[in-house]
Amino acid sequence: MMRHVTVLVPSSSLYGARPFSRFFATVAEKQKIGFIGLGNMGAHQASNLLKNGHDVIVLDVNQSSIDKLVSKGATSAKTPKEIAEKAKVIITMLPASQHVREVYCGKDGIFSGIQEGSVLMDSSTIDPATARQISQLASEKKSTMVDCPVSGGTGGAEAGTLTFMVGGTTEAYEKAKPYLAHMGKNIVHCGDAGTGQVAKICNNLVLGISMLGVSEAMNLGVKNGMDPKKLASIFNTSTARCWSSEIYNPCPGVVETAPAGRGYTGGFGSALMMKDLGLAVEAAKAGGEALPMGSLAHQMYQLLTVHGYGGRDFSVAYEYLQKSTLTKKE
Repeated sequence: MMRHVTVLVPSSSLYGARPFSRFFATVAEKQKIGFIGLGNMGAHQASNLLKNGHDVIVLDVNQSSIDKLVSKGATSAKTPKEIAEKAKVIITMLPASQHVREVYCGKDGIFSGIQEGSVLMDSSTIDPATARQISQLASEKKSTMVDCPVSGGTGGAEAGTLTFMVGGTTEAYEKAKPYLAHMGKNIVHCGDAGTGQVAKICNNLVLGISMLGVSEAMNLGVKNGMDPKKLASIFNTSTARCWSSEIYNPCPGVVETAPAGRGYTGGFGSALMMKDLGLAVEAAKAGGEALPMGSLAHQMYQLLTVHGYGGRDFSVAYEYLQKSTLTKKE
C-alpha cells in the first residue's frame, strides 16, 4: 500500500528526495522530452531515451538524422520554439557556443516558446561564460538549466554509459538527473552553472594531448619494426597505459571497435577537438595560466583540419603521422 502512495506523489515533491531515486525514472518516463542536435553523440542519446520509454520530439539541421529517429518512434518539430511549446524537458547537443546561443536565444528559439517550470539540459561543449549566461536566462524564464557535457565517446553514447559533468544549482541537478541517467552511467555534480564545461574542457585537454602522444609513439614503434598490437599491449600493461591507447587506440587493427578500425569515421571529429582545445587555450589566456602542451596540441589539430581531416575522428592524427616523413640526413 505504501508503494502505491509513493508512486502517486506529485513529481515536484520528489525532486529533492534522494532516498526515492528509484522512483525518479517512473516520473521521468511520463514526461515528453525535446532533443535538439542529432549528431554522432546526440542521435545515440536520443535513441536511449526512446528505449527507456520516453516520448521524444527531435530536431536537427540534417533531415536524414531526424528521419532515423522518427523511424525508431520519435516525432519531429520544425523549430526549437515548437519543441519548447510541446515539451517541458529539453536536451540540446550542439557543436559550439554560437549554435547554443542561436537555439536558445534566436528567433524561434527555445526561450521564445518556453513553458514555466521547464527543465533544460545542454550537453554541448562550449565556453563556461556562455553556459552561465544561458542558465541565467533560463532562471529569468522561471525554469532550471544545467550544462552537462559528456565524456565516453560514441561507444558510450550508444551503450548509455556516458559520464555527465553537470553544472548548475542542486535543484537543477536533481531535476535533470533522472533523464541523464537514461543516457549515462556516471552523473557528477561539478558545482554551479558553467562548472560542467570547466570539467569537460580540462578532460578534453588531457584527451587531446594523450591521443597525440599515443599516435606519435605508435607511429615511431611501427616505423621501427614493432608489431602494433604487441606495442599497444606493452603500453596497456605499463606506465603508458591510458584511454587513448587501451580503448581508443589510433592504429588500425589494434582495437577493432575504435574509429581507427573503420577509417576514422563515426567518432569525435578532429575539428571538434580543435574547437575544444581552443576553449582551453582561451580559458588559460583569460586566467593568465600557462598551457604549453595544450597550445601545441591545439596547433596540431588546426593542422589536421586545414589538411582535410577535420571531419574524421581525432585519432586520425596517427594516419597523418604515418603519411608524414622527414628527410633523413645523409
